[in-house]
Amino acid sequence: MVVPTTVEEKLIHDRSVQSEDDDDAAGGAGEGDEGDVIGEQPVHSPDGSGEGPGEGEGGAHEVESSAYDLGRILTEQFELPNLKDKGKKRSLTRYTYDMTDRNKGYGQILDKKATLKNIVETNIHLGNLPDPNNIDPTRFLISPSDRIYRILSREKDFESQAMVFFLRDYSGSMTGKPTELVVSQHVLIYSWILYQYARQVETRFILHDTQASEVDDFYTYYNSKVAGGTRVASAYQKVNEIVEKENLISDYNIYVFHGTDGDDWDAEGKEAIPELKKIITYASRVGITIAQRTSGYQSGTSEVQEYLEKSGLLMDYPELIRLDVVSDDSNESRLIESIRNLIS
Repeated sequence: MVVPTTVEEKLIHDRSVQSEDDDDAAGGAGEGDEGDVIGEQPVHSPDGSGEGPGEGEGGAHEVESSAYDLGRILTEQFELPNLKDKGKKRSLTRYTYDMTDRNKGYGQILDKKATLKNIVETNIHLGNLPDPNNIDPTRFLISPSDRIYRILSREKDFESQAMVFFLRDYSGSMTGKPTELVVSQHVLIYSWILYQYARQVETRFILHDTQASEVDDFYTYYNSKVAGGTRVASAYQKVNEIVEKENLISDYNIYVFHGTDGDDWDAEGKEAIPELKKIITYASRVGITIAQRTSGYQSGTSEVQEYLEKSGLLMDYPELIRLDVVSDDSNESRLIESIRNLIS
């Protein structure tokens, strides 16, 4: 018997052969002994260039990845309030198993009620039940197809959906600590939602100064800056506009989280309060955080806090709207406590 064979070709590197062109490009063959330092270069650029996410595509992914890890830590502390079944449901990849399917003749658990009904119907047709007031079950004939069994089946698990609006004041007065606090708190909320309610919750992001605009993602929302005035009503108007235009009320539990330093050109809330009243007619919860400065001309009770308290909304609708005021020197523990105050 002939056994077929083959020869595997191999590439052999001969160190003794070197082209003249390679002499200049080769490394490690210059003057000096082995181990001598031939040059130094810092690992990181002194001016910090090249560090961080920058403006490329990797930045948004980095925020999402970090948020997911943070959300895993926070998920046991919070849950969305007033979450109800609404409109269309989205099927998740999660399944439940239940004895929902029925089958004639064979199965796992006998459905006695359905089986008895079939037996009675069969015997009525056979004439074995002439007098309904005098039933003799010993005369009943039982067909194999009369037996009804329940079978364990896989069912898709449908979940209630929610839409969460993040609103952030990015006007000139928010420079420094107020922006840092609001952004940090919204990172915590976003992280928790991203992890605990994956694929059940959709998020929208709105920035405002005197005008409000929607941005595409949390990365843009997180990093955007501007130096304009402040008109809080523009953000609430934007939410109402989106909800009405896209008819979100019928299909979503709607949540609104707004962060501001409390400064508002509409000092009495004549524009903001009517828009806020519209929101609480359909929202499951509105949470407003005011990052209050502890020093400077903007310290003390802000315009937003004053007109919210005077409006009576906080007292009349405690299950729908919450306000929490945090000082600009608050730490992460205080921000987590603030989230609990907004959603408890």
